[in-house]
Amino acid sequence: MAAPALIREARPDEYEALGLLLIAVYSTLEGFPTPREQPAYYRTLADVGALAARKNVTLLVAASTDGTLLGGVVYFGDMTEYGSGGSAPTERNAAGIRLLGVRSSARGRGIGKALTHACIERARRQGRAQVILHTTEAMHAAWGLYVSLGFRRSDDLDFLQEGLPVFGFRLRLMEE
Repeated sequence: MAAPALIREARPDEYEALGLLLIAVYSTLEGFPTPREQPAYYRTLADVGALAARKNVTLLVAASTDGTLLGGVVYFGDMTEYGSGGSAPTERNAAGIRLLGVRSSARGRGIGKALTHACIERARRQGRAQVILHTTEAMHAAWGLYVSLGFRRSDDLDFLQEGLPVFGFRLRLMEE
């Protein structure tokens, strides 16, 4: 059995490697747009470290004991920085999760779940009423993970990203 991953904040010297990891993950998803089809999206992935400069945004990584990055996610403590289409950036008292990715060789070890839990716990500590995220039909594993953790579809958060349907989900942490 593989050693567990350490979930922690990404260091600036890891931003480029995290961007490359996310590009590798997203560009190999069957049915997901390629870098050629959505270059702006892949530029965001490549420059994921720029998101960390935004207010209330944290990059979290899963790292092996030798420091190898196994996955990462972007946590938004304030939805105004979320940067998606649709109504999500206008949500109040909410946190957001974007750009979750796990290295192919590390899948099946609970890393995506651990990264998602870390984001949920941050939202709870900040007193947020809900956590919002988006996914697509091509992201089968992520979709199933989110549902298993209690996220529910919220079609009011759906939008099109250059013609690609993107589906919104919410996890209620408390009643508003």
